[in-house]
Amino acid sequence: MGGRWMLALMIAAFGWVSAHAQEVRSGAAGNRIDLAIVSRTVFYLPLWLAAEKGYFAEEGIDLRVEVFDNAEKINEALRSGAVQIAMSTPESIMADALKGGSLRVVAGNAGRLPHFIIARPEIRTIADLRGKTIGVLSDQEGTTHLVPEVTRSAGLKPGDYVVKAVGGAPTRWRLLRSGEIDAGLQPFPLSYEAEAAGFSNLGPLSGFVPEWQFTSVNVDMRWAEANRNRLTAALRALRRGLDAIAVEPATAAAVAARELKTSEPLAARAIADTARLGILTPGMEVSLPGLKKVHEALVAAGLVASEPFDAGRVVDASFLRASR
Repeated sequence: MGGRWMLALMIAAFGWVSAHAQEVRSGAAGNRIDLAIVSRTVFYLPLWLAAEKGYFAEEGIDLRVEVFDNAEKINEALRSGAVQIAMSTPESIMADALKGGSLRVVAGNAGRLPHFIIARPEIRTIADLRGKTIGVLSDQEGTTHLVPEVTRSAGLKPGDYVVKAVGGAPTRWRLLRSGEIDAGLQPFPLSYEAEAAGFSNLGPLSGFVPEWQFTSVNVDMRWAEANRNRLTAALRALRRGLDAIAVEPATAAAVAARELKTSEPLAARAIADTARLGILTPGMEVSLPGLKKVHEALVAAGLVASEPFDAGRVVDASFLRASR
């Protein structure tokens, strides 16, 4: 009798755990949202400032932010429901959407490139990258697709150098200093720190690629459709965070300095350059020319079919519109 009773309890407990896991995936278990970012870089300031100012809490959202330092793992987490929103690169989101998958871009973030080409002190020109190792985010995301645009300007072909997937910008800066890579594409303020430390700045990446949707707000539509109000509320909080950068510059610089682990003067300089170069898209709109350029790079790499670019297959702007 006792054994049958214990077995019944175990079956009931297993059923509860399974049901609870489904609730977490569908968003039914409270107001928590797990949001993934790639690394600590200045274009995540709207997120950090929105959290600092309590905008997510005002929307009834219990926000948890996780730094992955790996774009592929973020997309796996979106599909599994381990995270519900990602602010990350759009390349594999686009590839998934164009192949009939459930991942979509729902808003913009960094619509232009904030990087400079930073190299070891002895490397003075793009041509000097011959035979060198260039660190990038991952094998199929972000800066990976931009390296050929840069090296082609000096007559270099892909076989003339090594591209190594190492992770986000802070990791690239650490590996540059240790000598494990010879060059990397670094956003400010890390580019400022690198120059101050004697590393070479070979120029802005935007000089080679003027238009590029570098980061976006991405979701799995299976979660998004079931939690439309929560996603809309999260986007509203993010938009308020974006607006607060200009309204409260001192607070923005303090938050950026803390999150980027840099000084407030360098953080303020990075924020000013971000605004001057138009890195963060107004109203969190997606840069269609930038997304089209991403599509061209994916086609060139053989990662998606060669066909006319159709933003409607990749972007669902209805959540951002609703957030207004």
